[in-house]
Amino acid sequence: MDNREEVREFLTSRRAKITPEQAGLPAGPRRRVPGLRRSEVAALADMSVEYYAKLERGNLAGVSPSVLEALARALQLDDAERAHLLNLAQAADGSDVLNRPRRRRTKDQWRPHRSLQWTLDAITAGPAFVRNGRMDILAANPLARAFYGDVYATPGNQANLARFNFLDPASRRFYPDWDLFADVAVAILRTEAGRNPHDKDLHDLVGELSTRSEEFRTRWGAHNVRHHGTGTKRFHHSAVGELTLAFEGLEMAAEPGLTLTIYTAEPGSPSEEGLRLLASWAATQNSDSPSTTENAGR
Repeated sequence: MDNREEVREFLTSRRAKITPEQAGLPAGPRRRVPGLRRSEVAALADMSVEYYAKLERGNLAGVSPSVLEALARALQLDDAERAHLLNLAQAADGSDVLNRPRRRRTKDQWRPHRSLQWTLDAITAGPAFVRNGRMDILAANPLARAFYGDVYATPGNQANLARFNFLDPASRRFYPDWDLFADVAVAILRTEAGRNPHDKDLHDLVGELSTRSEEFRTRWGAHNVRHHGTGTKRFHHSAVGELTLAFEGLEMAAEPGLTLTIYTAEPGSPSEEGLRLLASWAATQNSDSPSTTENAGR
């Protein structure tokens, strides 16, 4: 991905989102651009208009942390957007390549350690799985495999949540709040693109989804990023019906770039009973299947 283009489009899109009123500035007459003018961002960041224009043209190489912080304040970036800006600056310097550990994240190369699979299998009350920033499911407990049965069953999907979201019509049923899930999926991929800009598998996935899905293409062009660590989501599972589940996403310290996600239901709720039914159903479906460890990374 072209770093200068990514920087230019990200900064332009963030500038367009802020109104003068939000920035504490007078709107004034005859505004021809949405959001702030370049001169207004420059004033808020305490830099010259010429220097800000250089940054917005995509040139972040050699920019100091203090300038990046001033820019983040002026554009009112949230934590995820600040991190994304820093990742783009590191990529411009080449420091992302120098400072980050080698990643073993492709589904063909990575397999869960036995202790990790044991940990996942020990979680029996809710779906638990490990994914990478491309939204590949790399390892899962039996309940997660039953929960994401449609994802695993989709021909050619390779257990990728983003591909399922945008290319499989079954996702519209599975995700009652489909637009929300679509927004989140693209924001996760965009965040990963900033964090790991040389990931060929990610490039290929984005290219495939951009070609085959207008819904994806439109969202990708918005340059939205986000941290996706906790919350509540609604699902409709073909075997047990409606489920409202809370989730926690935990970054894995021993495996940079991977996230362990656990879904749980409110105690005593219909969704908790639904997960129990799903676990029972999964036990009958998987009684004669190959081991979870062998299947988890496929």
